[in-house]
Parts: sequence; structure tokens; C-alpha cells
Amino acid sequence: MKKLSIIGIIAFSLSFISCGNIQGNQPDEKPAITENNNDTNEAQVEYLTYESFKEKVWDFEANPNDWKYEGDVPCVIDFYADWCKPCKMVAPIMDKMAKEYDGKVKIYKIDTDKEKKLAGVFGIRSIPTVLFVPQEGRPAMQAGALPESEYKRIIEETVLNNKK
Repeated sequence: MKKLSIIGIIAFSLSFISCGNIQGNQPDEKPAITENNNDTNEAQVEYLTYESFKEKVWDFEANPNDWKYEGDVPCVIDFYADWCKPCKMVAPIMDKMAKEYDGKVKIYKIDTDKEKKLAGVFGIRSIPTVLFVPQEGRPAMQAGALPESEYKRIIEETVLNNKK
């Protein structure tokens, strides 16, 4: 019993870890990101670039002082890096939520090493950082890896406005 509670405490503690100071961390090894294969009908996480972010989320160059969400459904954006261990813990959660919320919420990812300008626009200082974007209103941001249940709670309450 004692062994089980120690493992539980360690697992819970690790869920709130993030990689700080993203500018100063160096990758151990950087695997290539493969683009989504749309041969299946299964919902997937979509990787955004600087240009696709402006088209699908917010054109901050055209509207620098006004948040105007461009999407047709709310979204969640995971700012990550390939070398970040907590980001790797969050990745399967985002994949699962892309399938679970298919048609209701889009799940996007932004590689902070490749898209430094986007990370700068949002002042990303530690990763993972997740941006929760409702259809109407301002987005909310959460830094650090969280358990799946917390991401779902935030999506339900903030993104889909399903207050309990």
C-alpha cells in the first residue's frame, strides 16, 4: 500500500512539470515531425505554422489589438518542443482529445523551436503551454503538463462553456 501511494504521488507531481526557459534548453535529439496523413477519417492533431496560424486562429498582423478568432469551431493549441519530456507526456492526451472532441474542438500543436515568432506573440516562457480558445470571447492559457481530466475540465468549462 505504501509503495502504491509513493508511486501515485510521484506520478501526480510529474503531471505538473514543465520545461522552463524555452530559449535556453537544447534538444537532445530532434526527430522530424510528420504531417497529418489524411487517408483516414479519424480526427488528428494538426500542426500549425506561422502562416496557417494566422489563417485558422488569429491574424495578429491584421488585427494586433483585437482578438478575432478565425475558426469555425473552438480550438486548443499545444505549444511544445520535441525535446521536452513533459510535452511528450501531453502529446498522447492531445491525440486522444482530437478524436474525442472531433467536430466540436480542433486540437492544434505549435513547435516552439520552429515557430519562435508565434511563441513570442504569446509570451511562451515554459512548455508545454496550452491555449484554450472558445468560439466567442478571449482565450485562456495554462502552462505545465496536466492530467487528462484537467484538460477535459478546462475544455468543457472554458472552450465549450459548459459550466457545471
